Amino acid sequence: MSGHAELPRSDTTPHPRRLMLESLRPPARLLTRRRFGVQVHGAERVPTSGPVIFAANHMGVMDGPLLGIFAPRPVHALTKLEMFHGRTGRFLLAAGQIPLDRFHPDPAAVRSCLRVLRDGRAIGIFPEGTRGTGDLARFHRGAAYLALVTGAPVVPVIFLGSRPVGGHHDAVPPKGGPVDIVFGAPCTFPAEPWPRSREQVGEASVLLRERMLETLDHARALTGRDLPGPLPAAEVEPDPATGITDQGAP
Repeated sequence: MSGHAELPRSDTTPHPRRLMLESLRPPARLLTRRRFGVQVHGAERVPTSGPVIFAANHMGVMDGPLLGIFAPRPVHALTKLEMFHGRTGRFLLAAGQIPLDRFHPDPAAVRSCLRVLRDGRAIGIFPEGTRGTGDLARFHRGAAYLALVTGAPVVPVIFLGSRPVGGHHDAVPPKGGPVDIVFGAPCTFPAEPWPRSREQVGEASVLLRERMLETLDHARALTGRDLPGPLPAAEVEPDPATGITDQGAP
């Protein structure tokens, strides 16, 4: 896919690393399935080539790794900047993940995502912004914005069981515990030329959230399972009030 010279430009932005991202997935799937009962549903809905945006709900610490390991295609996921310290940060960079400053405009993260998409590969994003109930009550604009810039299809992803009921933000299921990953039908928005307005991004975000809520309902019916409930109040992470569902958001 071309377009690196279009605004925002991504022609001078290096592609995130790919070797470890791709080589670790098969052994990681094997090891994860020895510990948890992971079931993947709807993988056939994911486009097998070209750019794609995975937009997932977010409940616990396992969501990012599960997306990276079990998505049908390797995923360069947007990951909060706070994670990129020490050994963990070096591993995330080596595994091709993209640091994101959630509290300030981050053009470097945007350009990295555009580089990946314009090269015909996949990114992952959690529109809720941070771990929570997974019910999409919070919803940021990033996924829709990237879709409008590139025309890449957005595939909804719903996790069920990745955090136990009533569990803490870093809790994982018990050994052998079932985890379901449900991929929904791709949602496509026509690429909009520069400059894209806040209203256009907001409207696309509303439509994308509706599609993700439909996928959530489908996932519940398909698996007979539900979300884990809210995090303990003391563990709710700060998150900027810039989403389409925040009070006063245009």
